[in-house]
Amino acid sequence: MYDDSEINLIKEWLGSGSINIFGRPFAGKDIQANNLIELIGGNLVGGGDILRSDNMTDEIKALMKTGKLIPTEKYQEIVLPYLNQKKFQNKPLFLSSVGRWYGEEDAVIRALEKSGHQLKAVIHLEISEQESYARWKNRDIYNDRGERHDDTVEILKIRLDECNKKTIPVIEKYQQMGILIKIDGTKKRAEVTQDIIESLGKMRRDGTSRALA
Repeated sequence: MYDDSEINLIKEWLGSGSINIFGRPFAGKDIQANNLIELIGGNLVGGGDILRSDNMTDEIKALMKTGKLIPTEKYQEIVLPYLNQKKFQNKPLFLSSVGRWYGEEDAVIRALEKSGHQLKAVIHLEISEQESYARWKNRDIYNDRGERHDDTVEILKIRLDECNKKTIPVIEKYQQMGILIKIDGTKKRAEVTQDIIESLGKMRRDGTSRALA
């Protein structure tokens, strides 16, 4: 299904760089990141997964349960140093919504650059709020999210509101930088992955990704 020569060219272009994937809840960010890792190699870094780790404080745990985003200063303390781990060195990173609060993108870009994972592209998996709710209702069919204390309709409503107010401006900022790829996230999973590969190939050929300081 995928063009091996195109995949190899994307690997060469990406190097040890990074791709950040955004989208509304249930857009399939982790799924697509893992699909890309299977094709290209590298590691998945999910901001939410890091915050849900055993190392987080009781304060962060309490904030996570509300569905609201972690304040920027706390987020940076926990997430950004994570990027500099030895296990990530010389490998590409696929980020799942790392830096979801407007203003965090600059710190994320700097941290990625410093850790040797220059941000090469940002993908926005576009689905509607109605689609988020529909996928929430059907989440048990796929059973691919693991145990999540925050998978309730009340928390989903808060997360959608947080996305609209705080994360959409982040995505718009990346669009202004010229590194945003918009993908129809309502298609079948394999079709979404194919669209991402084709878009990354076009970005590589056009040279639209640029160094970010």
